Amino acid sequence: MRVISQRYPDIRIEGENYLPQPIYRHIASFLSVFKLVLIGLIIVGKDPFAFFGMQAPSIWQWGQENKVYACMMVFFLSNMIENQCMSTGAFEITLNDVPVWSKLESGHLPSMQQLVEILDNEMKLNVHMESMPHHRS
Repeated sequence: MRVISQRYPDIRIEGENYLPQPIYRHIASFLSVFKLVLIGLIIVGKDPFAFFGMQAPSIWQWGQENKVYACMMVFFLSNMIENQCMSTGAFEITLNDVPVWSKLESGHLPSMQQLVEILDNEMKLNVHMESMPHHRS
């Protein structure tokens, strides 16, 4: 960002998150709530399996004996899955609303040299297009 701002002082740089597909956002939201409910059940010691008439699995018994560790495991594992659901790996660059680079399409980030070359070419093209005489039909 600093290199681009120094080279092109008139350029305004804006960043935003690229939203994942709705199904992944819903999974992440569900996990966020489920994690809190599960941690609450572990702390209170209420056996949710008894409510369904099921035998509690051994992992639940272990969680009751190691509440702090079990809550930390639920929290960190859930956060890891939530982050994976929300991560798109996108690094998209547009100049004047025209896409000039897409990590989703290319599969990699541009090097600083590539980025500067792309912007140089786009700026030259824009200046050239603006200097052309406009004809009316």
